[in-house]
Amino acid sequence: MSSPEIASLSWGQMKVQGSTKTYKDCKVWPGGSRAWDWRETGTEHSPGVQPADVEEVVQKGVQTLVIGRGMSEALKVPPSTVEYLKKQGIDVRVLQTEQAVKEYNALVAQD
Repeated sequence: MSSPEIASLSWGQMKVQGSTKTYKDCKVWPGGSRAWDWRETGTEHSPGVQPADVEEVVQKGVQTLVIGRGMSEALKVPPSTVEYLKKQGIDVRVLQTEQAVKEYNALVAQD
């Protein structure tokens, strides 16, 4: 099952191939996507993305996870989250959001 491409990105808006929704923040995995509501896990810019935020995507069996830090890189990704993902055998790439989308779409193109 392939991951959907991110079709467009602008400040506060992201569209994913195969979805009619426009996301503010989203999680994307092979075969799907959904809105990422930071309130689900109490996420804030700092300390940032926690293992609980990525667990759903980990459970989808991803081998590589690209995490966007926001357009102005205000969202933190602490070392503990990166370490958690690496222990799961996942290649982690943490980038500014525009760069993250380019990287993610390049990986999707490689399948």
